[in-house]
Amino acid sequence: MASDTNPNVTPMMAQFLEIKSRYPDALLFYRMGDFYELFFDDAKAAAGALDIALTKRGKHLGEDIAMCGVPHHAADGYLLTLIRKGFKVAVCEQMEDPKEAKKRGSKSVVKRDVVRLVTPGTLTEDTLLNARHHNFLVAINEVRCSFAASWCDMSTGDFCVTSVPQVMIGSLLARLAPREVLVIQDDPSELSETIEEMGGTVTDLAKASFDSASATKRLTDLFKVASLEAFGTFKRVELGAMGAIVDYLSLTQRGKLPILRGPVRERTGGSMSIDAATRKNLELTRSMSGGREATLFSTMDRTITGGGARLLETRISNPSTDLTQITDRHDAVGYLVEKLSLLDVIREHLQKTPDMERALSRVSLDRAGPRDLAALRDGFAQAEQLSSALSGDTPDLIRSATGDLTGHEDLAELLTQALVSEPPLLARDGGFVASEYNEELREARSLRDEGRGVIAKMQAEFTELTGITALKIKHNNVLGYFIETPATHAAKMMAEPLSETFIHRQTTANAVRFTTVDLSSLESRIVNAGARALEIEKGIFADLCRSVMSSSREISQTAKALAEIDVSSAMAEIARSQNWVRPKVDQSRSFVISEGRHPVVEAALAKSGGDQFVPNDCDLSADGFPVWLLTGPNMAGKSTYLRQNALIAVMAQMGSFVPAASAHIGIVDQLFSRVGAADDLARGRSTFMVEMVETAAILNQAGENALVILDEIGRGTATYDGLSIAWATLEHLHDVNGCRSLFATHYHELTALSDRLEGLTNATVSVKEWEGEVVFLHQVKPGAADRSYGVQVARLAGLPDAVIARAKDVLSSLEAGEQEGSVKSNAILDGLPLFSAQQVKPQISSEPSLLDEKMKEILPDSLSPREALDLIYELKSLSQN
Repeated sequence: MASDTNPNVTPMMAQFLEIKSRYPDALLFYRMGDFYELFFDDAKAAAGALDIALTKRGKHLGEDIAMCGVPHHAADGYLLTLIRKGFKVAVCEQMEDPKEAKKRGSKSVVKRDVVRLVTPGTLTEDTLLNARHHNFLVAINEVRCSFAASWCDMSTGDFCVTSVPQVMIGSLLARLAPREVLVIQDDPSELSETIEEMGGTVTDLAKASFDSASATKRLTDLFKVASLEAFGTFKRVELGAMGAIVDYLSLTQRGKLPILRGPVRERTGGSMSIDAATRKNLELTRSMSGGREATLFSTMDRTITGGGARLLETRISNPSTDLTQITDRHDAVGYLVEKLSLLDVIREHLQKTPDMERALSRVSLDRAGPRDLAALRDGFAQAEQLSSALSGDTPDLIRSATGDLTGHEDLAELLTQALVSEPPLLARDGGFVASEYNEELREARSLRDEGRGVIAKMQAEFTELTGITALKIKHNNVLGYFIETPATHAAKMMAEPLSETFIHRQTTANAVRFTTVDLSSLESRIVNAGARALEIEKGIFADLCRSVMSSSREISQTAKALAEIDVSSAMAEIARSQNWVRPKVDQSRSFVISEGRHPVVEAALAKSGGDQFVPNDCDLSADGFPVWLLTGPNMAGKSTYLRQNALIAVMAQMGSFVPAASAHIGIVDQLFSRVGAADDLARGRSTFMVEMVETAAILNQAGENALVILDEIGRGTATYDGLSIAWATLEHLHDVNGCRSLFATHYHELTALSDRLEGLTNATVSVKEWEGEVVFLHQVKPGAADRSYGVQVARLAGLPDAVIARAKDVLSSLEAGEQEGSVKSNAILDGLPLFSAQQVKPQISSEPSLLDEKMKEILPDSLSPREALDLIYELKSLSQN
C-alpha cells in the first residue's frame, strides 16, 4: 500500500492506510457513520469469512479499492465469526463529531483511532463469550531452559502463574484450553504447532514483553503496590510471563486495563497431573469430536450461574491433591445433601443471580451498559438473601463463602435508588435512571415529555384555526418540527390571513410544510430538554461506575463466593438425584471401589430409556493387587470399566461425591490413560506410533502414587511383536513404576504372568454363549477369559454370513494348529480347505472338453433305461479324467 504522502490518495484513505500500518496483522474495522468499513485485502478476507458482498470504492494506484462493511449496531455477531475463524480485529472509532471536522474545512477528515484490538483471548462481551466456560489468555516464557506459564481470564479477573517443565507445557495447555497463547517471537520450539492443534491462536510478542525487570514495574503499577511480595515470591521466568500478559492487555485495550486479581502462584504438585492424551481419552470437558456433549462436565453440570459453571469446569480439569481442600469440599456437599430444604432455597436464589464477574470486568474497561450495573444490583440482593439463609452452623467452606456475600449495603442501595428495574442495554439510549433519583433529570424529562403533549395541543389549535383536519405536526432530522398539510390546501395556507401565522418552508409532491414562531420556540425547548436529560443520565452512569470500581475487590470476592456456593449445591443436587456417595480420600495408596458406575454412560442409558448400567468393583490397593490384568471380548465393556475408575478418581479429588456404593481412594497425583488411538498424519505418526509414544510417556513418568489405565497395548503391530511389547510393559508397570494400574488386553498369554508377578491379579468381563450368539453381561469378575469372541462380535456388526462362516473355519484350524504346536503359517494353510464350492466360480476353458462334446451328442428322449445307466458311468469316467 502507498503511504499517505501520495498525492493521488484521498485524505480519508490516507488516514485508513496510516492506521492500518500500525496494525498489519489485524482486520481494521474503520468506523464510517453507522457502519464499520474494511478496505483492500482486509475487505477480501472479511467478505470471504463473513459471506458478505465485496464491493469497491474508488481507485488506488490505478486499481479498484476492494470494500465491504458491516452495520455498527450488529458488529458483535460479525466479530464473533471472525474471532472463531482465527482473525484479530482492530476497532477504529470516530473520535469526534463530524460537525467538528467540518469546522476545519469541507475536506477535513473526522479524527479516528483504534480503541481496541479484539483477539480470541481478550473478549469481554456476553455476545462473544460462552457464559459457562473460561476464556483464557496464556503466556509461555523461557529463561535459560526454565519455563513458566501465566494465564488470565480478562472477563473474570482470574490471574495465575506457575513454573512448568517443558515436557509438561502441553498438559497445562490441555487443561486450560486457552483461546490465545503468547509466545516469544521466533520461538524455534514446536509449541506453536501444539497450540494450534488444540484450537488456540498463537500470538508472537517481542522478547522485551517478557523482560522480568519491565514486568515487575508493570505489575506493581497495575496493582498499585510498592512490591510484589504481598502476592508471594516469583521467579524471573514467572515475572516475565505475567509481564507479557499485562503488556498485551495494555496493547489490545489501548491502556484501559481490566480488573485483575492479585496473581496466584499455583503450587507444583497441588493438583492431579493429567496429560493431554488422558484428558482427550477420558473426555473430561471435551468429547473426542471436540464438542461438549457426552463429557464428564456436561453430565455433572447442575450449576445455575455462569460463574458456577466456570468454577466446576476448573475443578474437573484440575482435581486437587490437597487432602484438607478435598475434605472441605466433601463436607460442604454432604451438608447440603442432608439439608434438602436449604438446598432448594439456595438454588432458588441462584436462579435470580446474574453473572457479576463479567459485568464487573466490563465496567472496568468502560464497556459496561446499564444492565451491567443492574446485574450487580440484583446480585447484591440475592447474595444478601443467601447470607441470611446460610447463617446457621455450616461447614468451613460454606461459612467462608457466606462471609464474602455481604458488605455492599451502601452500593446496593445506591444502585437500587438510581436505576430503573429493567434498564435498556446501552447508556446512549437513556431512560435507565429513575426520575426520582435526580431533581434536575426529573425537570428535564418533564419538559421533554410535556413538550409532546404541548405539540399535540398545538396541532389541535392549528386544525381549528385553519379548518384543515388533515393538518399534522411532524418531525425529521432535517427540518425539525414542521406543520404539514396536503397540497390541495396549500393555497389556503399561503393566503391571508393564515399566511401571517404560517411561514412556508418546503413543498413536496403531495404536501406543503410550514412553521410558526411559537412552534420554533417550542422545538428549541423540547430538543434541548431531551439532550439535557441524556447528558445528565450519562453523568450519573459514570458516577455509578466509579462507585462500583471503588468496591471492585469486594465485589469480585462476592462473585467468587456465589460461584463456590453454586458448585457445592450443584454437586449436592446431582449426588442426591443420582444416588452418589461420599468417597473416603486419604494419603494411603488404597483404591477400592464397590459397585462403581460410569457417570456419563449411566446418564446416557437413563436418557435413552435403555438398560440399567451394570456396576462393578475394583480393588487396586497397594497391599493387595495394585495391577489388574483385564481380559474379555470387545463390546463387553472393558474400556468403559477402565474409564469409569479413572473418572471416579477425578470426581473424588475435585470434591464431588461419586457413582458407587462406596469408595476409598488414596490420593492420586498422576492420572494416565491410553484407551483408544488414532493416527497423527500431520506429524507422520501411524496409529501404532501414537500408541507407543503415549505408552512411553506413561512408563517414563508414572510414579508410585499414579493411576494408570491401559487398553490393548501392542495391538497395532504383528501378533508376536504386540504380545512382546504388552508383556514387557506390564512387567515394567509392576516392577518399576509400582503404581496402581488397570491393564486390558486380548493377549490371553499375559494371564500366565499372575503366577510370577505377586502384585498382579487377573480379571475378566463375563459373557455367555446362547445358541451360537454371545451375550454380554458387563460384569467384571476374577479370572481370565479363554477366548475373545471376535467372530461373534463381527456377526453383531453385520458381516456377511459367508464371511462369518469362513472365519469360524479358519479360527478352528488355527486353534487346532496351536494346540498341536503348529505355528508355521504354511502348515496351517495346508490344513485349511479352499473357500466352499458355492463361493468359488469354476475356471472355464476356451476349448470344449470331451465331456462337453459327449453332452452335445446325447438325446435324452431316445435313451432306454439301460443305455441311460451306461451313459452315466461313461460321463463319470470322463469327468474324473
